[in-house]
Amino acid sequence: MKAKIFEIKRFAVHDGDGIRTTVFFKGCPLKCVWCHNPEGLCEKPELAYYEHKCISCGECLKVCPSNAHKIENGLHIFERDKCLACGKCESVCLGNALTLYGKEYTVSELVPILLKDKDFYDNSGGGVTLSGGECLLYADFCAELLKQLKERGVNTAVDTCGFVSKTALDKVIPYTDTFLYDIKAMSEERHEKSTGRSNKKIIENLLYLDNKGCKIEIRIPYVPNFNDLEIEGIGKFLSKLKNVTKVRVLSYHNFASSKYESLGIKNNLPNDLPSKTEIDSAIKTLKSFGLNVV
Repeated sequence: MKAKIFEIKRFAVHDGDGIRTTVFFKGCPLKCVWCHNPEGLCEKPELAYYEHKCISCGECLKVCPSNAHKIENGLHIFERDKCLACGKCESVCLGNALTLYGKEYTVSELVPILLKDKDFYDNSGGGVTLSGGECLLYADFCAELLKQLKERGVNTAVDTCGFVSKTALDKVIPYTDTFLYDIKAMSEERHEKSTGRSNKKIIENLLYLDNKGCKIEIRIPYVPNFNDLEIEGIGKFLSKLKNVTKVRVLSYHNFASSKYESLGIKNNLPNDLPSKTEIDSAIKTLKSFGLNVV
């Protein structure tokens, strides 16, 4: 059993309590217009080419089996349509201009990597977080990984967009200490416009986890002109739940622009960034419903 991972981030402090290691799984059912992890959207492996890092050394030409790389007039040209995403060029790139997103791991390969920082988890109240993309696209893999981590005394968290089956949730519930759950909008129309999907399943699954007594941290990306008018509705809904321990407002940023370019993906990131006043107002509104906002 294997899963495609696009990043293993050590010493993460924004993906649950304490110091954590976050495992980012490849593939996502949503297509959020503000997505800051475009390398996690597609389930298939992808090669990113960061042109500004390239030193035109030509090492990639020597190992590429499909001739996707060439040097013309001293400049590196990457023909993406020829790329097999085998990753051979990444291993020889002297300028770190090539990155393969979507390497396969088994559970037995991941566990030792994640246990390297167990002392930091124990001393900070941290642990391991599974994220993405959408980690629960690999529900069986996640369940086994979480089970083995729990057996070794590691705190676990699952960061999910919620657009998954209840069967997937049931598989990981026994081994998950906290669910980090994304809520983008309460309006179905607004949610579809922003993510390409209805939010009905997401809301149903959140209610399901709450009724199961699961510990839940809600994460709300605040994006002007997309969900800025949704905050009151979200607060009203969350106030009725019993097991939401905290609500985190995430201020939208457009730092991912270079990732889109490196992957050859059209960049539709919104231009308007939220002001501190807007974020403070959103926090104040959510707190008015008795929520623990951080």
